[in-house]
Amino acid sequence: MRSELAVQVRNAPSRHRLALVHGFTQSAASWGPFVDGLGGTFETIAVDAPGHGRSAAVEAGLVDGAEMMAAAVFEAGSGGPASWIGYSMGGRYALHVAVSHPETVASLVLVSTTAGIDDPDEREARRLSDADIATRIERDGVGSFLAWWLSQPIFSTLPAEAANVESRLGSSPAGLASSLRLAGTGAQQPLWDRLGNIDVPVLVVAGELDAKYRALAHRLVESIGDNAELAVVPDAGHACHLEAPTVFQKLVQQWLTSRRT
Repeated sequence: MRSELAVQVRNAPSRHRLALVHGFTQSAASWGPFVDGLGGTFETIAVDAPGHGRSAAVEAGLVDGAEMMAAAVFEAGSGGPASWIGYSMGGRYALHVAVSHPETVASLVLVSTTAGIDDPDEREARRLSDADIATRIERDGVGSFLAWWLSQPIFSTLPAEAANVESRLGSSPAGLASSLRLAGTGAQQPLWDRLGNIDVPVLVVAGELDAKYRALAHRLVESIGDNAELAVVPDAGHACHLEAPTVFQKLVQQWLTSRRT
């Protein structure tokens, strides 16, 4: 299928390709500083996820959204498989791509993410919480919602200037609400029992100060197996790629470069 998703392709066509998938409330533009730091060594395809940025009108869950992403990345630029980097929600999308469309994935970098909530009751509670937050977005608008969202404890270590609020304002209330209802963690069927099928190199990244996702990172590595390894970003929290961009850039670029053929 052809994808409805917007993508941003940068740098000269190359067989070394990166697919970049942002977190909730962000957009492809959030990867700008990371791409700038690569110095043109990779062709990058940054995706606007369903409900976000220029894909604000696209309504899709994780399964359908991953299919759209796989098609969009495979067709963009010089085409073909790519190394996928996904942060938080974007990591959950990247995992779905890896297990359902492995032909599009050369390697995988998962940043502050999870393969889902195992317990059905906990998952249902999260789905209801996500639905309440979606209603809040529709009621209050994106600007007011972002002020509340970024004040949550999970972002307590994220400096205001690194959050790049202005770039997040491009999404619509309807788009973000749809994303939470269809692709929030509460709506996700857990993938833990499918992770052993991933046979490409995987780097799992978490911030040292993010205890919850650091524990999930360990579980991801154990579940994927010998082809996965863990990297912890010192003195950083959930948004470790934004809080410590130089450290994150260096560790990811070195890992990717060491796996180029």
